[in-house]
Amino acid sequence: MTAFGILAALPTPILVGIGGTLGALSRYGVDLALSGGRRSTLAVNVLGSIALGALVAAPISSTAATVFGTGFCGAFTTFSSFAVSVAEDASDGQRWRAVQYAVGTLLAALVGVALGGGVVGML
Repeated sequence: MTAFGILAALPTPILVGIGGTLGALSRYGVDLALSGGRRSTLAVNVLGSIALGALVAAPISSTAATVFGTGFCGAFTTFSSFAVSVAEDASDGQRWRAVQYAVGTLLAALVGVALGGGVVGML
């Protein structure tokens, strides 16, 4: 029996937890490498979007989609940190910076999804 065969027998919350653990640890690694802050948040959101785009385009099992899509990508990316940064800038009177960061992050994430899906589509 393969590793995914064993995983497929596990309840969905456990699958999400396994992927989430890996995603959270990976996010922490990116935070350490980039010293946290906006660069780290932008990096994990764009990298997570690339990964999710690739997962959506790939012919994978529902078990793999649960582990890596919901679990890993869900824990790796961070909408809340992104939203807090935008809200803090806006409340500090730095509205243009808030708009730039919000639009830039969303565009980069959308390009990431397309890139991830496009790469898998070429394989």
